[in-house]
Amino acid sequence: MLPFYVIGHKNPDTDAICSALGYAALLRAVGEEPGALAARCGEISQRTAWVLDRAGLEAPHLLNDVRVNASMICKREVIKVNVSDTFLTAYQLMDAADIRCVPVEDEAGNLCGILRYFDLLKLLLPADTEGLSVRTAHVSLAKLADTLQAESLGALLPLPEFEEDIIMLVGASSQVTVDKRLKMAIEEGNVGKFLVICGDRPIVQRYAIDHGARALLVTGDNPISGEILAHAVSRGVVVLRCHQDTASASTLIRCSRTVRHVMGKKFITVGATEPVTSLRKSLAAADQDLFPVVDQTSGKMVGVIAKSDLVDPARIRVALVDHNEYAQAVNGIEEAEITQVIDHHRLAGDLVTREPIRYLNEPVGSTCTLVGRKFFYRGMSPTPSIALCLCAGIVSDTLCLTSPTTTPLDHEMLTWLSGVAGVEPKQFTDEFFAVGSLMANGTPDEILNADRKSFTEQGLSVSISQVEERDLVGFSARREELESGLRELFHAGNYDLALLAVTDVALHHSMVLAVGDEGVTSKIPWQKMDETLFHAPGVVSRKRQIFPAVCQAIQQSR
Repeated sequence: MLPFYVIGHKNPDTDAICSALGYAALLRAVGEEPGALAARCGEISQRTAWVLDRAGLEAPHLLNDVRVNASMICKREVIKVNVSDTFLTAYQLMDAADIRCVPVEDEAGNLCGILRYFDLLKLLLPADTEGLSVRTAHVSLAKLADTLQAESLGALLPLPEFEEDIIMLVGASSQVTVDKRLKMAIEEGNVGKFLVICGDRPIVQRYAIDHGARALLVTGDNPISGEILAHAVSRGVVVLRCHQDTASASTLIRCSRTVRHVMGKKFITVGATEPVTSLRKSLAAADQDLFPVVDQTSGKMVGVIAKSDLVDPARIRVALVDHNEYAQAVNGIEEAEITQVIDHHRLAGDLVTREPIRYLNEPVGSTCTLVGRKFFYRGMSPTPSIALCLCAGIVSDTLCLTSPTTTPLDHEMLTWLSGVAGVEPKQFTDEFFAVGSLMANGTPDEILNADRKSFTEQGLSVSISQVEERDLVGFSARREELESGLRELFHAGNYDLALLAVTDVALHHSMVLAVGDEGVTSKIPWQKMDETLFHAPGVVSRKRQIFPAVCQAIQQSR
């Protein structure tokens, strides 16, 4: 099962983080999504961190992309073989699992090849069907004995594990013919590679030992005299005995060859974090059916995927809170399955879903207000920790119910939730805004991206950043570097207009820096201090005051 995430917008503010935590907790509590996880697609501010610390909660999971990747859909219980496995072992595994391709690992667990069903045939059918090559197998005597389940008789040492060329000689001909063939091998200098295979033929058995063959295989569980065994030990000839008949044993010997010789060493792997959409394109024409999925850090295989797995893979399911636009959402949202939206902003952007979804959008001051009401309507109380977070989202977005976005519902929910959390709203608000002044301690990048949203209005791309401070004492000293950072953001994001609003939450006014389209900036309706700086008395809400003013300026500039 792929995870279900509740997630806010990029550059998340307190409302986005806390509404995600609250709604995920509600979904788990009612059993609608037992595995619901709160997530975020950006760093949290000092104030939000203070809230989480006071609530005793961990920050939501950092999620930079909601596209399904290879590690999410790969089969992790992998049928695989080792380079030292024999044909018979590999064939039995593949046949039992009804698969035609398996990855191959070495003794250290490192991926080193791909073995296809077709490749196994090369171990049975040599390309050259003339001369000694058709009777030669490159095997280890230990693997040979293991494949035949043969016993070693008279050997003083364990059978060798190293692979060597073994020339098979079936001793089914007359004794004279076998003797002649072994003497010819002596002349050719390769009798030490011969494996003589016979049944209950003591004379042929002795010929093999007398002439110095590498090994003797007695088939059909036939007896071997003590004299012959002693003679074999004295000559250093390995003697094996198996229960198969001579014809079957001759075939199975080739099955003792290891897969290292025929596995494909040139193959395609995919990284665990590679998105499925890109894999679908890159692997479509690949002459490979099974693709190992490799962890990019360790280099180890974590699973496998087949081309069929890429046809219509499952998608990560998400609930969006505090936003409803792709432009503000986590990367890859177009490929996720959006099941729910809870928001208090305008409808905009290009949000599209395959199926009908639950969509809650109301003109209230905070998304946390809507989440709190969901608890209330169900007759459920959130835990004190979650209630504290929901209070923080409300006081943050409504400046403790003083913002023009505040509604009676915000009042009702803050009163109820603060009782559950055991906090006094005014005191909690003072403590909240006393934490972590970005104007005093933050870098220009932190100030510009702590709470920033991007919009598209009448074809223009707009970025609006907002920082809330208890006073604006430090603004003048930092104005120059903030404007410089704003211009860098303007150019890097290819925006038509970029604004930074520094809001005094105590005196309810803002200083606004604006760079970009001069036709638009000339129409901004606030008190113009210089070319880029505006004073906006009574302006504290980006949603209700700043953004509408920008939209009006764009309209008037057309």
